[in-house]
Amino acid sequence: MQVWPGEAYPLGATYDGAGTNFAVFTEAADRVELCLLHDDGSETAVELRESDAFVRHAYLPGVMPGQRYGFRVHGPYAPERGQRCNSAKLLLDPYAKAVSGSVRWGEEVYGYHFGEPDRRNDLDSAPHMMSSVVVNPYFDWGDDRRPRTEYHHTVIYEAHVKGLTMRHPGLPEELRGTYAALAHPAVIDHLTGLGVTALELMPVHQFVNDHRLVDMGLNNYWGYNTIGFFAPHNTYASWGDRGQQVLEFKSAVRALHEAGIEVILDVVYNHTAEGNHLGPTLSFRGLDNPQYYRLTDDPRYYMDTTGTGNSLLMRSPHVLQLIMDSLRYWVTEMHVDGFRFDLAATLARQFHEVDRLSSFFDLVQQDPVVSQVKLIAEPWDVGEGGYQVGNFPPLWTEWNGKYRDTVRDLWRGEPRALAEFASRLTGSSDLYQDDGRRPLASINFVTCHDGFTLHDLVAYNDKHNEANGEDNRDGESHNRSWNCGAEGETDDPRVLELRTRQMRNFIATLMLSQGVPMISHGDEFARTQRGNNNAYCQDSELAWVAWPDGAGDRAGDGDGTGDGDGGGAAGRMRREMAAFARAMVWLRRDHPVFRRRRFFHGRPVEGTHDDLSDIAWFTPQGKEMTQRDWDRAQASALSVFLNGNAISEPGARGERITDDSFLLMFNASPKTLDFVVPADHGRQWEVVVDTARADGVPPGAGVKVQAGERLTLVDHSLTVLQRPV
Repeated sequence: MQVWPGEAYPLGATYDGAGTNFAVFTEAADRVELCLLHDDGSETAVELRESDAFVRHAYLPGVMPGQRYGFRVHGPYAPERGQRCNSAKLLLDPYAKAVSGSVRWGEEVYGYHFGEPDRRNDLDSAPHMMSSVVVNPYFDWGDDRRPRTEYHHTVIYEAHVKGLTMRHPGLPEELRGTYAALAHPAVIDHLTGLGVTALELMPVHQFVNDHRLVDMGLNNYWGYNTIGFFAPHNTYASWGDRGQQVLEFKSAVRALHEAGIEVILDVVYNHTAEGNHLGPTLSFRGLDNPQYYRLTDDPRYYMDTTGTGNSLLMRSPHVLQLIMDSLRYWVTEMHVDGFRFDLAATLARQFHEVDRLSSFFDLVQQDPVVSQVKLIAEPWDVGEGGYQVGNFPPLWTEWNGKYRDTVRDLWRGEPRALAEFASRLTGSSDLYQDDGRRPLASINFVTCHDGFTLHDLVAYNDKHNEANGEDNRDGESHNRSWNCGAEGETDDPRVLELRTRQMRNFIATLMLSQGVPMISHGDEFARTQRGNNNAYCQDSELAWVAWPDGAGDRAGDGDGTGDGDGGGAAGRMRREMAAFARAMVWLRRDHPVFRRRRFFHGRPVEGTHDDLSDIAWFTPQGKEMTQRDWDRAQASALSVFLNGNAISEPGARGERITDDSFLLMFNASPKTLDFVVPADHGRQWEVVVDTARADGVPPGAGVKVQAGERLTLVDHSLTVLQRPV
């Protein structure tokens, strides 16, 4: 075999049409072997003799796409000094563009012997390891164009590749659960019909099924256990894992772009699948443990701000390079449109505390590629001072956890929720205005993958995670949920009617709020996980979306839970809920007053030729809210006037934007209330939304009401009035 010196950059395996260049960083190694793996289980070892700035490299003519490989690192094994090199362990390439196979758990993949954590383990891990794959980078993107949807036009749909598509009745069996399924017209038509503009995919970076879960007969379904930051997860490919997953993912992105849908990736750069000091040796640990991980004062152990056993070392230039190279790769080569950063507060921990001036933010800010896509932070981690909602730099948007909590509190009847609800409804200026950000910095959501589904939020007071095998100890115990009078499944028609009303309230509130709305997959038709609020390990029908026509599901159970019921009352409810969700999304898309780019002023806007304030708040009696009204502990009802003739921001070409005006009436109280239409904010209105009705009164089907007229709102309901401009 010919071995040429090759180049130190780019890192990873780079195929150029005639051969492949291999480059890997390790400062800890004395010697590095590139191992070419053969289907008969044998391997050919090639020592990487060239080294530049601790990058070992070589070029191998004739090595083609599909070739499996790994690294063996010879160097010090001294855990007391943080060094864990062990040439008996075949290591994944941190820059692998594809990964083949999966880990077969056993003592062989660990650096120590079970029961003897201080004794080095020299068992060969290769027969039990996944392997890196050389990929062909060439792909016909055709005339692919990024939708580049502006935030004020964005509606995000959070989904799991497998969970969204595994039970879809319109998909061929062989495509279900795969990237190819995302490109199928049956899925794309649903997304475009709903009004979705961005598909936010739960982790698709190559991840590992935890040893503990596999022993329990479970899987890491969510995928927040990354081992390969450049490789699309191989089990989501429909036709092979020797690089085919790359082509299939690119094809899905291309199809979604053709439909005008952006692709946002949920990325996990805060930790890896290697866990704590008792975790396996799969890649980073064996290459250069102290360069990749945050170690404690006793370097045998790992600092953990993620709750997973380890945290990446964000002050290491090699970790920062890995992350930035990965982000650029997914934008330039895979054409994705943005990222949602899991536990993003950890990325800002350059030393100990969360620091918005950390090197990571500096690198992102100046990067000409990464800075131009959507950047969404999950602005917390589990470390000290980790809750950072509202504290990320101006370039970033954030999952607004305070929005979720406040909206849930209002509709379940918590006292003193009204004033904060007003702030969340109008874009959370208390969180984002001071640092120059706009309402669009707030990614609003009521539910997401983590926690109750929308259906379960109104059907359970308590979590029911028994299927996870942890005696119901896992998952959040404080869900801000309300079961509407019965825990879980029920056939009580009054409870079921209240639950569907509450779901409509949440959907309507989300779409009427300033900021960027995010829907969790299947919530638009009331999917359930039967009270499991931590389905991270449930790779089963419990967590997969059951589509409302019931095809491929269990026989209709008629219990109103929305699972496996294509007909009957539950099936009808799910179809009505989906229609209502579509109507609310399109109401928002049609009216810029619900998706403003600037905060409200609370006064008439100069130059808009309107004497009315751009926003006004009223009691149910039609009187403007006073401070005393806001301070009332039990207050849970109000109206808000949104003036479509007083939008201060200009259009894309500098034109003045005008819209219809709206009056939103919220009755989150436990009793029926009469609301008075304010006398001086418009003479005639039309009812366009009423969550007390099963159909929600779609836009255009409303009745006329006059100024000063009283409208009766049943308990826990929302009504929207519209006045043409």
